[in-house]
Amino acid sequence: MARKTATDDLLAPVTLAVGQEDLLLDRAVREVVDAARAADADTDVRDLTSDQLQPGTLAELTSPSLFAERKVVIVRNAQDLSADSVKDVKGYLGAPAEEITLVLLHAGGAKGKGLLDAARKAGAREVACPKMTKPADRLAFVRSEFRAMGRSATPEACQALVDAIGSDLRELASACAQLVADIEGTIDESVVARYYTGRAEASSFTVADRAVEGRAAEALEALRWAISTGVAPVLITSALAQGVRAIGKLASAPRGARPGDLARDLGMPPWKIDRVRQQMRGWTADGVAVALRAVAEADAGVKGGGDDPEYALEKAVVAIARAARSRNL
Repeated sequence: MARKTATDDLLAPVTLAVGQEDLLLDRAVREVVDAARAADADTDVRDLTSDQLQPGTLAELTSPSLFAERKVVIVRNAQDLSADSVKDVKGYLGAPAEEITLVLLHAGGAKGKGLLDAARKAGAREVACPKMTKPADRLAFVRSEFRAMGRSATPEACQALVDAIGSDLRELASACAQLVADIEGTIDESVVARYYTGRAEASSFTVADRAVEGRAAEALEALRWAISTGVAPVLITSALAQGVRAIGKLASAPRGARPGDLARDLGMPPWKIDRVRQQMRGWTADGVAVALRAVAEADAGVKGGGDDPEYALEKAVVAIARAARSRNL
């Protein structure tokens, strides 16, 4: 539910995304990139962190090309740019290049305010991406998610979803998408209760996180609580699969790569890269393979291939937790 300026041309020369809500910042970037690629499938996208934008880098990236290719240049954490790089960006704002869209992601606040003010003065398209700290904001976000997907949800259902999921916007967005995919017609409170009751206390992602961290007892405790409070088993197997696959993706990534580069290459947000890095200690390639097989068996079990879905999930959780410690066994 990012708020935009009245001049909402996705291919405006400069887009300024301001705030600290990662989901909204990522969406602001994706909207621009998608629009650019719709206009030109061969659009060159350069995604840079503040430390990668050295003095002279912007001039190099925005210099005229013999092929006049469309380009999107993304600068993350623009509030952390060096003084010389800020000077380069301010100079560029006065005369932006054709066929190039510059996207500046800025946290807002006092740090780097000069750049923020300069971009606004230059007429940048602005997208507000604030942290949603108030329950009313998260409720409005859920309503907007359902509207954007062309679906109807009752006020009670929206409130129940916020109460169940909590403050994580990514999980809220994922829950909305899951309900839209699974449910026909109006989404009401009974549907949310069936899928997500008790999720705030023991979500499917909590089960997955404890399992991939090798904490079997805690994972089983979270699993039993989730099942007892009505979390759908298929959501738990989905979360387990996501957790194990994330370990496998990051383990096979080049060593020493920057979080921003990894996020782009692996299709994960930067915050998740940091979390998975902490979780992957103790994992081996064989362990990942074992865990993926366990998830596949559990998925078959909860979808009718076995007589006891709960046992299938418990077996998978134990197998994943053991695989997480395979390097130390």
